[in-house]
Order: sequence, then structure tokens, then C-alpha cells
Amino acid sequence: MFSNARVGVYYAPLADDPLFAAGARWLGRDPETNATLAQPDLPDIGGITVEPRGYGFHATLKPPMRLAPGATWPDLLDAATALAARLSPFDLRRLAVADLYGFLALRETAPCAALQALADACVEHLDAFRAPPGEDELARRRRGRLSAEQDAMLLRWGYQYVFSTWFFHMTLTRRLSEAEKAIYRPAAEAYFAEALRVPRRVSEICLFTQPAPGAPFTIAARLTLRG
Repeated sequence: MFSNARVGVYYAPLADDPLFAAGARWLGRDPETNATLAQPDLPDIGGITVEPRGYGFHATLKPPMRLAPGATWPDLLDAATALAARLSPFDLRRLAVADLYGFLALRETAPCAALQALADACVEHLDAFRAPPGEDELARRRRGRLSAEQDAMLLRWGYQYVFSTWFFHMTLTRRLSEAEKAIYRPAAEAYFAEALRVPRRVSEICLFTQPAPGAPFTIAARLTLRG
């Protein structure tokens, strides 16, 4: 991997889960193959999904990181594989389309302690591979008016939304106006309804990689939970 590459530890539905296909089509890109996909027939669907399209359909467990000096992709892959081998699969609570600070996202309909524990484990046990954020990145993230707790998380873990400040979400759009939400929220609810009725288990973690700034993230590895 290149020195400026980033790696994120994400949840993504299994490759044969209808939610994976639905999410990829909604965003217009398959994160497994990086292929462009035809999106639903909605006005400006390409425009409102530009940002999440680049990240791929996912929920963040450990935020994207550059590798620390001396850290290597094979070592990270080995450590993530070993971590997955210690973690147990679990049922995912039902998901629903929600308004998250103006963005549309798939969220849990009830809290899931196992999901929080999974995210916590990924953040903590793979942190030795993370390069610390530079001053520019810290300044950029602090423009979001962080709470004292979020700022402490940013300094310690390189991101403000981890552990007690983390929340599960699978982003579907950019931030929308109220008029746009009136169009896209019911459209998203109808579009995802069938896939969201299917029960699912969390049985993998995924390593998504971005080879260079601005490049799309793709799935580099799916690691089975074997605990």
C-alpha cells in the first residue's frame, strides 16, 4: 500500500445479503468491485449521494486511518484477522431510514450492546497501526464545535466519534434541506423496505482501503467473526 493510503474498519452486509446490493445501487457504486451502478430513478439521486458513494455502503467501526510509521498492511491484516477470530457473530437489530443531523442514514431501531462492543474492540485493538492526525486534521475536525468528551476522543483515538460518542449509521445522502427530505426520505423507505425485512447477523468485519486522497474506498478484505 502507498504511504498516503487509508484503511477503515467497517461493517458491510454480506455480499449475498440483499441489503448489500440495495445499498450499492442506491449510492451508485459497488464497493466490492468499484463498478458504477445504475441508481434508482429519483431526481438528482447522483448529486445527493456523491459523498457517501466515495466511502462505499458501510457503517464505520474504526474510522479511516493512515498507517503509523513502521506499520504494514500485512501486519494490520494479520491483527484484524486475529481480532475477528476472537469476536462472536450476533444478530443485528432491525434497521430503518432515519434523519441523522440532516443526513439520511440507516440506523438501529433499538440499541445493540454487541454492536457497540464490536466497534469498541476494533478501535482499541487496532489502534497501534494508526498514524496520529496532523494539526490540519485536528483543526478541521474541531471546526465542528466538539464537546469536551468528543475533543478528548479526537486527541486519544484520532476521531471524535468512538466509544461513548460512537453511533451506528449507514449514510445514504448528503445533508438535505427539509424540502429534499420530503422527497428522499419516503423514497428511501420504500426502496429499502424489502431488504430491511430480511433478518441479518453481523458475522464479518471489513477492511476498506483508499489508495490515495480522493480515491474511492473499496473492500480489501472480509474477515469472519469466529469467536
